[in-house]
Amino acid sequence: MNNTAPKALRLISYGVTDVGMKRRHNEDVFLVDEDLGLYLVADGMGGHAAGEVASRIAADTIRAYLEKVQMGNSETWPEHWDPERRAAGNILHDAIQSAHRHVMSAVDEDPARRGMGTTVVAALYATTAEPILTIAHVGDSRAYRFRKARLEVLTEDHSWVHEQVAAGLLTEEAGRSHPLKNVVTQALGGSAQPDASLLETEMQEGDLYLLCSDGLNTMLDDQEIAGILGDEGTLEEIAGRLIVAANERGGNDNTTVVLLRAARIAA
Repeated sequence: MNNTAPKALRLISYGVTDVGMKRRHNEDVFLVDEDLGLYLVADGMGGHAAGEVASRIAADTIRAYLEKVQMGNSETWPEHWDPERRAAGNILHDAIQSAHRHVMSAVDEDPARRGMGTTVVAALYATTAEPILTIAHVGDSRAYRFRKARLEVLTEDHSWVHEQVAAGLLTEEAGRSHPLKNVVTQALGGSAQPDASLLETEMQEGDLYLLCSDGLNTMLDDQEIAGILGDEGTLEEIAGRLIVAANERGGNDNTTVVLLRAARIAA
């Protein structure tokens, strides 16, 4: 008997979004689709409701792309297959590229939307023999993993501030309050074709994954986020505490969180 085989896992999920304390409109969108194994947070930019348009287009396009792939429509298979990625990574990458094209088309159709765009962080779990979670992102929406009381940031922000922090020119603390903290170097709908960053990670039973817009991590540092993720409670309760904590710190932006907990499939 092979006791080293990966455990069969499923994901328990919950998502919530909040307008925050300073904004009138919520330009964030989240998606939780357990049938597709797709989980997503998109943070729109552009104002005058255009950001909300961009984030909704992105979420809807990515979901529609995954639905067509699951139905076996060969026209939706990845355009540029990368042999170093699993199928899920290739599919998610091309779904994001499709979303970018749809956002750009919406801009072309309405000049008033010029300048709109959206970040996105998405996780895809194609239930197979391997408990592999595929994560892709463009912009500064993040993915975290909380495993055995340790928090790890799984994504690297595509942002001006992150570049300065990585170069040692800014601290993480200074970056959260920097005037250019919202300047992203990549986005769906931007003038340049986005290069989505991809990560494939093997899940373990008990892992807790967090997808969030920057409205969370600009208000709370990693230690504070870890403290809340480590508290007992349902995913709904933990998500609610994250939102409340971000708002208590000022709630300067819309805040969206999607939580995923890896649990063993009952025999």
